Amino acid sequence: MTQGAMAQGAMTQGAQTKAAILRAARERFAAQGYERTTIRAVAADAEIDPSMVMRYFGNKEKLFEAALAVDLRLPDFSAVPARELPAALVDHFVERWEGDPADDALLVLLRSAVTNERAAERMREVFASQVAPALAAAIGPQRAARVAGLVAAQLLGLGLTRYLLRLPSVTALDRQDLVSALAPALAATLTASG
Repeated sequence: MTQGAMAQGAMTQGAQTKAAILRAARERFAAQGYERTTIRAVAADAEIDPSMVMRYFGNKEKLFEAALAVDLRLPDFSAVPARELPAALVDHFVERWEGDPADDALLVLLRSAVTNERAAERMREVFASQVAPALAAAIGPQRAARVAGLVAAQLLGLGLTRYLLRLPSVTALDRQDLVSALAPALAATLTASG
């Protein structure tokens, strides 16, 4: 085996180890929050030595930061007709959360933000840097500035009740029923402040 092939194999193994650590960290932070999660527990879940977590991330705070790197993957809403925007927003977030909730950095961040100021600050950053500009492209910057927080409240409320608290009346709804039920409330928020 050439040195180049060995280096490629080590990089691949390193990337796999890092991904396993991040997956284990998200699950731990989601289940236990920031304060109760330990480097040892994350390492045990990832089936590696705790020194490897420290090697890749340095400390628990940096691991938390890396595990909670959130990209909402918001589409360009500027071409969406105004009457369809509320349903498009709800549908996007439902689609975003319908994957594996334990591996979703946004849900981990939501759970952690209640008890950890750094997580709360990160949540504010995510919505200010991603949701507000996406809304601004669709409804204009002035209206977006007025409604972004209320839109975030509704969407985060959905995440909290459906995926973290798992309220039966909310989890019982299929995706289309959920979108249909929440879109009018979001429409009212978008238009009441405009």
